[in-house]
Amino acid sequence: MSKVGKNPIPIPSGVDVNINQETHEVKVKGKNGELSRSFDKRIHIDIQDQQIVVTRPSEEKTVKMLHGLTRSLLANMVQGVNVGYTKRLELSGVGYRVALDKDELTINIGFSHPVRIKAFPGTTFHVPADTIIEVKGIDKEKVGLMAAIIHRIRKPDPYKNKGIRYTGEKLIKKAGKALGKAGK
Repeated sequence: MSKVGKNPIPIPSGVDVNINQETHEVKVKGKNGELSRSFDKRIHIDIQDQQIVVTRPSEEKTVKMLHGLTRSLLANMVQGVNVGYTKRLELSGVGYRVALDKDELTINIGFSHPVRIKAFPGTTFHVPADTIIEVKGIDKEKVGLMAAIIHRIRKPDPYKNKGIRYTGEKLIKKAGKALGKAGK
């Protein structure tokens, strides 16, 4: 049995889960919104005692892999519509700043022009300070992808400690080029 797949997913109050057994589509509705996703027909999804239970009919390798994946995706859907997801990024560098205009970020990070980014449908931006970006939404995949796109604009530089980094991301500063005998 899969270590992840065997754990049931508790359904919090205020969250409604509908499973269409014919199409294997699961709809999860909560206070933050609604998510739906189709799953592989080889995995069985049922609701028992206010919990979502994911089971597999065989011990095939692909079915075993799908078992844990399906359970994780369902748990992410339930948490997303109930609590939501947030990814926080920080800008570090002289003159690096961000501004929010409706659903579009304007990021100044040392390029000759400001970089503009629109939010994906289902995600929103929040800028609590001019060097902090928060990406929020109910779909964990979209929030993570949006944050990764912003992070990729200017990855943190290990030599100067400048760039866009996730909050809590550890960056080991490297020493610069040492001057040898020829540089004296």
